Amino acid sequence: MKKTVISVDHVSMHFNLMEERIDSIKEYVVKLLKGKLLYNDFIALDDVSFKVQEGDILGIVGFNGAGKSTMLKILAGVLQPTSGSVKVSGSIAPLIEVGAGFDPELTAKENIFLNGAILGYTKAFLEDKYEQIVDFAELKDFINVPVKNFSSGMYARLGFAIATMVKPDILIVDEVLSVGDYKFQQKCEDRIQEMIKDNVTIILVSHDIRMIENLCNKVLWLDHGKMKDFGEKERVCEEYKNN
Repeated sequence: MKKTVISVDHVSMHFNLMEERIDSIKEYVVKLLKGKLLYNDFIALDDVSFKVQEGDILGIVGFNGAGKSTMLKILAGVLQPTSGSVKVSGSIAPLIEVGAGFDPELTAKENIFLNGAILGYTKAFLEDKYEQIVDFAELKDFINVPVKNFSSGMYARLGFAIATMVKPDILIVDEVLSVGDYKFQQKCEDRIQEMIKDNVTIILVSHDIRMIENLCNKVLWLDHGKMKDFGEKERVCEEYKNN
C-alpha cells in the first residue's frame, strides 16, 4: 500500500473582508476605536478532506473563486487554515505565484541564488547547476537584467527552472505554467513527466483540462470552496467538463 504524503482533514479557510473602503490609517484607527469596522466573513474553503498518496499526480480544478490557490497555499504552509488540519510528509517545492521568492531589484543571476536559498539549495549546488538553470529557462541573454523588467512568462520560466532543478518529494504548481508560451509549456510538461517517473508527488492547478487529463491520475474538484468531487481523473474530469 502506498504511503500517504498529504492528509487534509476537514479544512476550512475564512477571510475577513472589509465592507467599506478606508483611505487612510487615521480613518482606520478612528473606526477601530469606535467599533465601526465592518467585515464580511468570506469562506474560501469549507470542510475539505482528502488524501494524496506518494507518487500521485493530483490535479485541482474549478472555476475562478473555487478556492484552488488557497488550498495550494495551505498545502505549501503559506497559510494556516481557520479550522481543520493538514499533514505533509516530505520536502516541498512550491510554485504558487509568478515572481514569488524573487527580489525585483536584483538580476536574474542574483535571484537564482536568492530563490534557490529559499528553497533550501546550497550555494555550491546552485553554482554547479547554474548553467542548467539558465539554459532551461532560456534567459541567457537576460541573466544580468533586473527581474522587474521581466514579463510574467520570463518570471515563470526562471521560477520553474529553479524549483525543479532537484526532485523534491512534493512539487506544488499553480497556474504559473499558463503564462509561458506553448513551447515552454511543453518543456515543463516533459520535465514533470520525468519527475513522475521518479515517483515525485505533484499537486497541479490548471484551467487547461487537457493538461490535467494528460498528467494527473487523481483530480480534486472545488466549487465555491466546497469539495464537489475527488477521485480518479477519468470520472472527475468527465463530470467537470459536463457541468
